[in-house]
Amino acid sequence: MVNRLRGEIEADLDGERFTLCLTLGALAELEAALAARDLMGLARRFEAGQLSAADAIKVIGAGLRGGGNDIDDAAVARMRAARGAAGFVAIVADLLGATFGPAA
Repeated sequence: MVNRLRGEIEADLDGERFTLCLTLGALAELEAALAARDLMGLARRFEAGQLSAADAIKVIGAGLRGGGNDIDDAAVARMRAARGAAGFVAIVADLLGATFGPAA
């Protein structure tokens, strides 16, 4: 069972339930991958509402690894979500909301 107070969410990918969490390590990974200077810069980037498919892969991948799953970004790129692209966007939004609050 996930704990949203710790920033955890559950997501269905490839028909399997996964726990995702943007731990401090996962956030540091995203800062480096997305060339953000700091956590506030990362939050501002996502608040702007612009999300590329590559961003979604990185966010979901970092969240999966932060949730204890040994899955690299190449595997994430091959995964399928219910509702296709909209499903991936919903997972990213839920994960960012659990991490940064509803404004993210």
